[in-house]
Amino acid sequence: MSQKITSRSADYSEWYNNIVEQAGLAEHSAVKGCMVIKPHGYAVWERMQRILDDMFKATGHVNAYFPLFIPKSFFSKEASHVEGFAKECAVVTHYRLKTADDGTIVVDETAKLEEELIVRPTSETIIWNTYKKWIQSYRDLPLLINQWANVVRWEMRTRLFLRTTEFLWQEGHTAHATREEAIEESKKMLDVYVDFVENWMAVPVIKGVKTENERFAGAVETYTIEAMMQDGKALQAGTSHFLGQNFAKAFDVQFTDKEGKLDYVWATSWGVSTRLMGALVMAHSDNQGLVLPPKLAPQQVVIVPIYKEVEELQDISEVARKIKQSLEAKDLRVLYDDSDKQRPGWKFAEHELKGVPLRIAIGARDLANGTVEMARRDTKTKHVVPIAELETTVVETLDLIQTNLYQTTLAFREAHTFTVDTWDEFKEKIEYGFVVAHWDGTTETELKIKEETKATIRCIPLENPQEDGKCILTGKPSKQRVIFAKAY
Repeated sequence: MSQKITSRSADYSEWYNNIVEQAGLAEHSAVKGCMVIKPHGYAVWERMQRILDDMFKATGHVNAYFPLFIPKSFFSKEASHVEGFAKECAVVTHYRLKTADDGTIVVDETAKLEEELIVRPTSETIIWNTYKKWIQSYRDLPLLINQWANVVRWEMRTRLFLRTTEFLWQEGHTAHATREEAIEESKKMLDVYVDFVENWMAVPVIKGVKTENERFAGAVETYTIEAMMQDGKALQAGTSHFLGQNFAKAFDVQFTDKEGKLDYVWATSWGVSTRLMGALVMAHSDNQGLVLPPKLAPQQVVIVPIYKEVEELQDISEVARKIKQSLEAKDLRVLYDDSDKQRPGWKFAEHELKGVPLRIAIGARDLANGTVEMARRDTKTKHVVPIAELETTVVETLDLIQTNLYQTTLAFREAHTFTVDTWDEFKEKIEYGFVVAHWDGTTETELKIKEETKATIRCIPLENPQEDGKCILTGKPSKQRVIFAKAY
């Protein structure tokens, strides 16, 4: 069995690392800053990927794939874009190695690339260079494309799932005939992310727009969803960007409209990544390990036999397999753990560590009584359930777990969201969660607050109520409150 997990209250960072590694989600690789996503972790990511992919296709999007390598000259075409990513770019300069006279492997200096290649940190430039060939007329629009890919951003400080040099994600890139259509697309995809994070991950989010200073490099507007983790910090759970005509102009992507006039295409991009795996861990887990929402758990139910003699196991297995089949007929994901390598107590702890939402234990006495013991991972409560009622009870209980996880996380966020009007209040409360406060609207003040407290403006909530007030730092007039937090 895995080592003891550090208490969440004692060392949140170590607690998080313990769960990611001991629950079999991921581990550090031989490549500094990169991770190996292990089978259990990848099974969760596959669930996320499959659900999101269905959501994208339901809104009319199709998948494609674009190159990992981007010519360096492409980045220079959109000034703010290159400025935003320049410090994180990995650059390929040569295409061959050779063996030196002393037997070491060295770069072949005769194989230098004519133009250096960037390992994609994001794909706007290579995609818009391609779109130029695909778009000529308004009849070619809208173009609704998504890509599942890996990207590389050279991070100095890394943490499994939350910030790694290489990570997995999806990135949508769409082209439209009008500004209004592109903005509508940006907001629609943000709502898709809200649906997924709240209804599948069981994590409540706040929808908003980023300040100019926090926008995606090259965007006219960045829409975001922000979630609170169990240490009170914010995690950006998804973004959707209205790119205006910036990339279309940079790559000369024009189309002929219905009146026969030439115009530049309007664009969006949007994405979520394996960072959501980190959010899943930090939003729900406890000191016993991972807690998974039933909708995303690779195994929603595990059945563990309790026996002393092999003969008992045979009788138990006959009933357990029938239970498994009946639950699978309800489209549930069920594991029957009849391995003889470990005792039941070890299995209980291991499946608890890995976050299986429901555990069913069945022994000889249970068979005689026509019952099983059912244990919930979220509340750690146990119930004796008649086998005849088990199918219905399991389905209802999984729904209850999903709802309970969301409601618990929402209650935590509400209890750790503070409305303040003074700088002293701000400095006190920012250590414990979200702070809703007035800001004078200037980047200068925003950066000053960040410098002094390490807190950033997470978002200006959509449909934010107008309210006269004074900036908590400068005292200058303000018309609305924004949400500040320390963040991952």
